[in-house]
Amino acid sequence: MLACSTLDDGWVVAAPAEVGFDAESLSGLDAFLKQWPKRNVHAVVIVRRGKLVFERYFAGRERRWMEWSAPVQFSPETKHDIRSISKSVTSLLIGLAISEGQFPPLDSAVIDYFPEYADLRTTKNARITFRHLLTMSHGLRWDEARGWNSQANNERHLLEAKDPYRYVLEQRMALPPGASFNYSGGATSLLAAALAKSVGQRIDVFARDKLFEPLGITDVEWLSFTGSAELAAFAGLRLRPRDVAKLGQLVANDGRWNGRQVLPAAWIAESTKPRVNAGGHVAVYYGYHWWLGRSLLNGHDLTWIAAYGSGGQRLFIVPGLDLVVVVNAFEQTHHIPNAILNQFVLPAVTDCPPLSA
Repeated sequence: MLACSTLDDGWVVAAPAEVGFDAESLSGLDAFLKQWPKRNVHAVVIVRRGKLVFERYFAGRERRWMEWSAPVQFSPETKHDIRSISKSVTSLLIGLAISEGQFPPLDSAVIDYFPEYADLRTTKNARITFRHLLTMSHGLRWDEARGWNSQANNERHLLEAKDPYRYVLEQRMALPPGASFNYSGGATSLLAAALAKSVGQRIDVFARDKLFEPLGITDVEWLSFTGSAELAAFAGLRLRPRDVAKLGQLVANDGRWNGRQVLPAAWIAESTKPRVNAGGHVAVYYGYHWWLGRSLLNGHDLTWIAAYGSGGQRLFIVPGLDLVVVVNAFEQTHHIPNAILNQFVLPAVTDCPPLSA
């Protein structure tokens, strides 16, 4: 059944055929997912031309931080951990603060904005700017690829630190800032700390007033670090899939939602511009906390913008098709959400003409 739920949440609902989708192809999601018996996919939401055209929810287990939940029947009104999609939301908030003149210059030194950590200042880390944090090219030694129980996993130490910002700033430099991409929740944490300081309020309050309320997003939870009461900007957000799709539509529509300019179009363009090589096999470049990649459809090279979260959280924005796709999951093989985009959603598009011979 393809009919979307009609909720009073600001979405216009349309039939797939109205926006260039083959309804029969979209109805085959269950069969498509049967290729992966342990998929643990929880939600798939599709928006085209600003209209909600498809949503499908499943039963499964998710994790709130590292604790597994009891089995849940997910629905349009069920919040889900979005993990590191939170990083991209933080980037949107920084764009809002910049537009109001409430964030430090991006090329200014990060350590100088935190005089309370002056004892950690070195000639090397004084070269790290806020732009380096946004592009994950800070140069700090940082490893999130190790197993969660490894003492070398910086993300776990960050999550459990009594002072997470001191923990990040006391890491040694591995490379000059700007030299190479190195994914780090610590970078987002410092950005969020600077954001809270510059706007004079908690980031969840700023997000509620400046971002979520204009989009009609009212059911929000933002988790804290386990070692402190500070909000975990790098991975702590819990949102409904339809609300994550609103964030994607905001990006797809150059910062507008239902005719209102919520974010400056200039920030959307700047933050989703390729900045550094991402070094991954599913995304080519990285912007300001956004992944940038490409897919093929009928011979067309389609670029996309994405927010990734561990366990299979994905927000894809395909500007060339005016398309937004959200996937929530908790599975061990991270290729499934990309397969949903490339092998299920894109082939269902009916109005992307083949290239002429």
